[in-house]
Amino acid sequence: MARELIFYKDYFLDFYFKQNKKTQEKIDYVFDLIRNVEKVPVKFLKHIEGSGGIYEIRIESFGNTYRVLCFFDSGNLIVLLNIFQKKTNRIPKKEIEISNRLKKEYLESKEKQHEKK
Repeated sequence: MARELIFYKDYFLDFYFKQNKKTQEKIDYVFDLIRNVEKVPVKFLKHIEGSGGIYEIRIESFGNTYRVLCFFDSGNLIVLLNIFQKKTNRIPKKEIEISNRLKKEYLESKEKQHEKK
């Protein structure tokens, strides 16, 4: 496995389980690709310029476009933060702000756990 994907809180899972089976299968397919392909095409995984290290996973399913915002932690670990249905060509600034807040929470909680050891 080239990469490991983990979910931070339930933001992604709440969205995922509301989708129909075909959309879930498409999401699973893209995640499997990201986990196992050494050089993931930009079509599926792309860094968002000026975002503070946030990446987007792009998923298209039956005319709908979804973006999973995430970041890399500890090498090949990808932390999935939130997901939304994209309706414009640009990623809403609000979504990037939410992702940066969640990233900060994740890193702070990880550091607290490390301090306890």
